[in-house]
Amino acid sequence: MKKAKVVGKKLHPAWIVLIAIGALVVLFLLLMWGNYNGLVSADETVNEKWSNVQTAYQRRADLIPNLVDTVQEYRDYEQETLTQITALRSQATQAKQAIAGATTPEQMQAASKTMGSVLSGLNIVVEKYPNLKASESFLSLQDELAGTENRIKVERDNYNKAVKAMNKKVRMFPSNMYANMFGFEKAEMFEADEGTDVAPDAGNLFDS
Repeated sequence: MKKAKVVGKKLHPAWIVLIAIGALVVLFLLLMWGNYNGLVSADETVNEKWSNVQTAYQRRADLIPNLVDTVQEYRDYEQETLTQITALRSQATQAKQAIAGATTPEQMQAASKTMGSVLSGLNIVVEKYPNLKASESFLSLQDELAGTENRIKVERDNYNKAVKAMNKKVRMFPSNMYANMFGFEKAEMFEADEGTDVAPDAGNLFDS
């Protein structure tokens, strides 16, 4: 008895083309999904690290006016010195407002430079009145400020690492295609301006 031959139906060429197109579309969507989520994740990490930078700088901005106020409480001042301290207090307040409104590393560094000039001015005052160094509240604030300067450096480094990871995704293939498609842009790093790559040694700032 002869066995019947089973002949499989051949797919129409049009169906083969449609299946191939469908597979490519699915592949494209999977790539888009993965790359988009990766870009979003990197962008959110940058935002998180920036928030930490702001918090560290804001802590510094809160401490320095308090330090100025502590110095101002000293009574044996000449009028010229008192005028200088008042000016430093105003300068510190303006810098604090600038830090609160900073949205880029460049703006943050500009405000930070102002804070640095306030500290330099305080250093001059304290050198003229050594008894200030014995103030318990002054020493406490000085220690807190030293810790804050270290925290700023750590948070800036963490932010720059996050920015580097984000910028690689924006520039490298194939994620750069999706970055352009969805409007992701390179983030701005903290660049080391002269003197800003090393945090002030606040612990020794007022030592003689």
